[in-house]
Amino acid sequence: MIDNVEDLQALVERARKTNAVALDTEFVWERTYYPRLGLIQLALSNEECFLIDPCALDDLSPLGELLADPAVVKIFHDAPQDIAILRNATGVDPKNIFDTRLAAGFAGLSSTLSLGALIELLLDIKLEKTETRTDWLNRPLHTRQKEYAMDDVRYLRAIRVLLLARIMPETVKWLEEELQKLNDPKNYIGVSDLSRYRKIRGASKLNRPSLAILQELASWREEEARKRNRPRGHIVRDSVLLCIARQQLRDKSAIQECGDISSRCVNAYGDILIQLVNKGLSRPEKDCPSLLQNIKLNKKEKTALTKLHDFIILKSDIHGIDPALVGNKSELKELVKLSSFPAAQIKQKSGWRRHFLAELTEKD
Repeated sequence: MIDNVEDLQALVERARKTNAVALDTEFVWERTYYPRLGLIQLALSNEECFLIDPCALDDLSPLGELLADPAVVKIFHDAPQDIAILRNATGVDPKNIFDTRLAAGFAGLSSTLSLGALIELLLDIKLEKTETRTDWLNRPLHTRQKEYAMDDVRYLRAIRVLLLARIMPETVKWLEEELQKLNDPKNYIGVSDLSRYRKIRGASKLNRPSLAILQELASWREEEARKRNRPRGHIVRDSVLLCIARQQLRDKSAIQECGDISSRCVNAYGDILIQLVNKGLSRPEKDCPSLLQNIKLNKKEKTALTKLHDFIILKSDIHGIDPALVGNKSELKELVKLSSFPAAQIKQKSGWRRHFLAELTEKD
């Protein structure tokens, strides 16, 4: 277990002399806004696996140097969450990331395979998943926990080699394009504060002024939760924000009647909630969010969607990729209904996906 800066620096110096290292994190995410990092795993090979103890280390800057080094490939499985956590812990933007989950989708496999399933499929090794409920902040860690943690990085270098060998030469550049996106934090740090309202269940039933209120409320809550490092629901619950926005409440007693909100919370946040309602209502309708209704297709558009789906299935089979990588059902609906959505927000209109769909587009 690496629990001092000197040993961490020595390990990083070794790691930076290799072409690729495997990384993973273990964390606890229950009563905080930010995940609490409990363990970092790093493998130089299947035999040389190390555990870094962030609970004992006040300075993770050496690890940051490794993460930021563009000369060393950092291998993760399902990278976005891990690199977001490590970015927050080290203060640096990780560079040159290889995601084995993503790569599997370009290697003729599902792009949603778990690490255990991928290892079993490619290496015929079945990992024991006995420590899924471990409190990674508790010390000391016993041998079984350590072995479990190291197995999450032990095989990643081999998996990367096997996946790259399976990917067709003409599609490797598509994978590289996707991996390049992981160099930019905006592609993995999650939903922006101003878009958070879209994640609240029931928002699709609101009119535009109420959506403006909900946007103000959700954005404020995100900032408050981050500042206090508390879960969003510990500030104000989704159901309360939705109730306030739907009824456009501007009275503390009325907010209290929403349910799921304590008198203490109303006393603490009531004034600011009312100010946010007024702020949302003061927006001209043209500046209010668009309605969040499910995309409905007419008969002609449904036919076009079926044609698009069939084309993607066929061409994905030819190129040996998971069709889901091209786009999910909602995204493909937006593509078919392009006149209702700005082309800039549709990822199928740029990069490798545009090239992939060009044949169908040109025919149309």
